[in-house]
Amino acid sequence: MHDLVIRGGTIVDGSGQPRHTGDLAIDGGRVVQAEGKAGAARREIRADGCLVAPGWVDIHTHYDGQATWDPYLSPSTWHGVTTAIMGNCGVGFAPVKPDRRDWLIKVMEGVEDIPGSVLSEGIQWDWETFPEYLDALDRRPKALDVGAQIPHSAVRAYVMGERAIHHDEASPADLIAMREVVREALLAGAVGFSTSRTFLHKYDDRKYPPGTFATGEEITALGSVMGEVGHGVFQMTANHPAMEGEMPWLEQLARHNRLPVLFNLQQTDAAPDVWKQIVLNLDRAHQEGVPLLAGISGRPLGILFSWQSSLHPFIAHPSYQALHALPLPEKLARLRDPETRRRIMNEQRGLLDRRAETLFSSFHKIYRLGSDPDYEPLPEESVAAMARRSGRPPLEIVYDLMLENDGQAILYYPSFNYSYENLDHLHQLMQHPNTVNSLSDGGAHCGYICDVSMPTFMLSHWTRDRRRGPLLDLEHVVKRQTRDTASVYGLLDRGLLRPGYKADVNVIDPGAVKVHCPEMVFDLPGGGRRLIQRADGYLATLVDGLPIFEDGAATGELPGKLLRGARRQDA
Repeated sequence: MHDLVIRGGTIVDGSGQPRHTGDLAIDGGRVVQAEGKAGAARREIRADGCLVAPGWVDIHTHYDGQATWDPYLSPSTWHGVTTAIMGNCGVGFAPVKPDRRDWLIKVMEGVEDIPGSVLSEGIQWDWETFPEYLDALDRRPKALDVGAQIPHSAVRAYVMGERAIHHDEASPADLIAMREVVREALLAGAVGFSTSRTFLHKYDDRKYPPGTFATGEEITALGSVMGEVGHGVFQMTANHPAMEGEMPWLEQLARHNRLPVLFNLQQTDAAPDVWKQIVLNLDRAHQEGVPLLAGISGRPLGILFSWQSSLHPFIAHPSYQALHALPLPEKLARLRDPETRRRIMNEQRGLLDRRAETLFSSFHKIYRLGSDPDYEPLPEESVAAMARRSGRPPLEIVYDLMLENDGQAILYYPSFNYSYENLDHLHQLMQHPNTVNSLSDGGAHCGYICDVSMPTFMLSHWTRDRRRGPLLDLEHVVKRQTRDTASVYGLLDRGLLRPGYKADVNVIDPGAVKVHCPEMVFDLPGGGRRLIQRADGYLATLVDGLPIFEDGAATGELPGKLLRGARRQDA
């Protein structure tokens, strides 16, 4: 008798092969049958008319702190994620000397917009080295599997102290010491090493994390440790307009290590066509079997404006700043007052950096998100288009739109990947063999970005709802976020629903699957705020054959494990 059978579902097994109808049988946390009619079971889940797919493998999250207090890594598990990789973008919480803990929190707060007070309240520090951090994660209960990369900024600060913070060049002795820290982490089970060279990542007003300006010698010296150890992904967040200049050394590192080198690829308004040149590099890498991979998003990276957000067009207006700290009901009452509105509209806002000035005045790229969010909106739905039709100033329209839905309405600014005002280039990129779905940023950007729903969006938008261009095959979309993402990190025991593979499974009603509009909640440690996004359509999510969610509710089962890269086992 089987432990569990999911009966009569449409199985999309993660391989990219055509779907088929049949039973999925599970014993001992493994798939033992994935077609035909299975025998009796201790428990059955009826899946007639439903999609049965592997659990999603999300390879770009920032749950490094949250993983120490939240076994569900919400909202990711609400969206069917059964494996999460964290420690991206060169930031994280190990290794760390005791007197540097608050500084690492400050870096994470600035770079990833995770409130420092939340991290201070939530993290129970019981580690210094990276192996000790992995052991601490291993001890904590988990609903899903978690893997961690060792971050460059923490390594640099651990070895170089203040010199790292001041961006001093690493000495030969520093490089030797940092290489040993990275080696120790990989041998203990780190699944990769991450770094960042983007100028968008800042902390403490205008400081950049250690490693941002590291020399090519330093980055190559640290990245090459993975080749020596024999496992691990080199992950980098880049200065997107300058990506062409990074490609030669990234490709050289991938050739040397024969292991994945994964860089973030986003389209920017400053250089909207750079991605086309990068694709030429990816074409060559694919032809030559070089594991050079671009991590791409399935939709625009969206900045969200609301009266509760960290960013919105009125954030620097003096009259608004006087209201900013008020409880929301009181703030909204004041904002609805005609005199307050008149003052805000007619005053000059305070100083902002160039990027914020551009952000808050690009009305052609600001849209109402609404209860049924559209992440590929039409140009005629923008605030600029509304202003042209109505003859009203666009800033007034923004103000009034943000007061909708009892003052909790959200406006959407597609910051990356929307220079063409459509997603045609992403449709092309998602079919390239050397791109991988990434950049959901679960756990990060609590106050102004919420892209954690990416896996659900991939199903709803790209296989069913897109109104502005061709769709993608369901089998391809499932493969992109199961077998493909798992394979990048050498997790060859999952991502397929075939005998012998790990029984991480999603059972989904394909007609009901959708994402809701993001909302602000205050459920982090110490009452900290964060944007969350809920989903419909997930009937069950299983890890190791145990349902961790059924009909949107947690079951209490916590079968998740820490993934240790050096100790991985193939199916």
